[in-house]
Order: sequence, then C-alpha cells, then structure tokens
Amino acid sequence: MEFKAFKMDGLGNDFVIIDQRYDHIELTNDQVKKICNRNFIGCDQLIFIKKNEKIDADMEFYNSDGSASGACGNGTRCVAYLLSKEKNKNKIILGTESGNLESKILEEKLVETKLGPAKTNWNEIPLVEELNTINLKYKIIDNNNKEHFGGTAVNVGNPHIVFFVNNIEDFNLEKIGPEIENDKLFPEKCNVTLAKINNENHIKVKVWERGAGLTKACGTAACATAYAAKINGKIKNKTEIEFELGKLSIFIDERKNISMTGPVSNINQINIKI
Repeated sequence: MEFKAFKMDGLGNDFVIIDQRYDHIELTNDQVKKICNRNFIGCDQLIFIKKNEKIDADMEFYNSDGSASGACGNGTRCVAYLLSKEKNKNKIILGTESGNLESKILEEKLVETKLGPAKTNWNEIPLVEELNTINLKYKIIDNNNKEHFGGTAVNVGNPHIVFFVNNIEDFNLEKIGPEIENDKLFPEKCNVTLAKINNENHIKVKVWERGAGLTKACGTAACATAYAAKINGKIKNKTEIEFELGKLSIFIDERKNISMTGPVSNINQINIKI
C-alpha cells in the first residue's frame, strides 16, 4: 500500500497526518506503530483526519506505541493550520473524542486552539480511588536520592500529573515517567510533567507523554501545567510554558476554558509505502 500523508510539528512535537476524508486508507495497529517508529518515518503521534459534514473535520489520535489518545493540542493546531490552507479560512473547528475544538490562525504559522475546560475531579482524571487531585502526595525521587511529594492531576482531554520542582534536571524523567504512567492509580495511564516556575509568566517543563515517551513538546501538558499552577495559586490566568524548542502561551478564562497559542511548522507532504 502506498499513499500520501503530511508531516508537521509544533515545537518539535511531531506528527504524521493521514487524510481519510476522500481516500480509504485503513491501517492496522502494527502499521500505525511502524509509521511512528523513528527507524521508518517516525513521529510522536499519528493523526487521522476524518470527514464530518457539520464541522471542518474530525480527528483521531494514536500514540507511537499504537494506543489511542483522546486529545493532542499541538496536533490539533497543526491540522487546523493544514485545513486553513486547504479551505482558505482562518477559523477551523475539529471534532475529537473529547468534543469539538475551535482553532484560529492568528498569523502565518501561529495558531490558537481552545481546548475547553479542565477537569480535576478524581473520577474525571480518572483515578482508581478518591484522592485530593490538587496534591496527590505522590512520591518521586531525584538524582540525589531525595524524596519529593506532590503531583496535581488534571484532565484536559487526556490525564496528566504535574510536579512542581526547583530544577527539572534534578530528576530522571526517563525512569520516573514510565513508572507513573503505568501506576495502577491511573487506569487510563497518564502523562507526566516536571515543571519549574521561574515566575508567574514563565514555567519551564519536561514531559513524559503517555504512549510516546519523552517528547520535545506537548500541548495538552502545557495546558495541564498552567491549570495546575493556577489552582495551586502560582499564576493568575496567563503564562508561557517553555519547552526545549520554544514556548506555548496559555490563557485560562473565568469558566476554566483553556486556550493555547504557539507556532506550527511548514506543511511537508510525504509518501508512505507500507
């Protein structure tokens, strides 16, 4: 099977985007994993664009391990930009498992996406038991073998746990990430973020993404981090989340709705033979 697809990224968080609206391209789970593998094409997530007569399109997200994902902030921004070029309009509405998301192209390759309200009830994360989601008192151990307790759980279309620490480099996220992701406390697994608050306008993060591993950026993690910082009294309504290759601007309105704004890459068309 051979077909065309698109490769895009948001701050290095990269995607293979396959348009299923007009061509019947169906992939097995093994084929999804092969496309995501860095030894073949490689990406953090694979995204299917699907036809929807009422809005611009629907999306389905798959992590690099082949598992489904309910939301992908940077991926949504990339698809919105792609469809804005196709449809020649600056506002794009995309359907996801978590609801419809509205995106605006603010200027060339700068996209804002509204992710909707954050959820913090224990059964909405979800957790297997009722706990205080603002502070799970979850133990992580730094590189000096010192224990730290904390963790704020937030669902922004997928589950996240955010730890506020003094130095994100003091922790081995490649070890901590998969341990927490697969902890039985999280029946749908979770994304793990280490966050250092430099000031209320600037938070530096490192992210372990559920089903994908260490990633250069993660849009939903940026949103979850900002919301976790807000409910912990560390920021007000707006902040910038810094990743390895740049920043996302996050705004939280009075109804808990979260908007994220940031750059997307060029649209690169690729041929896939599988």
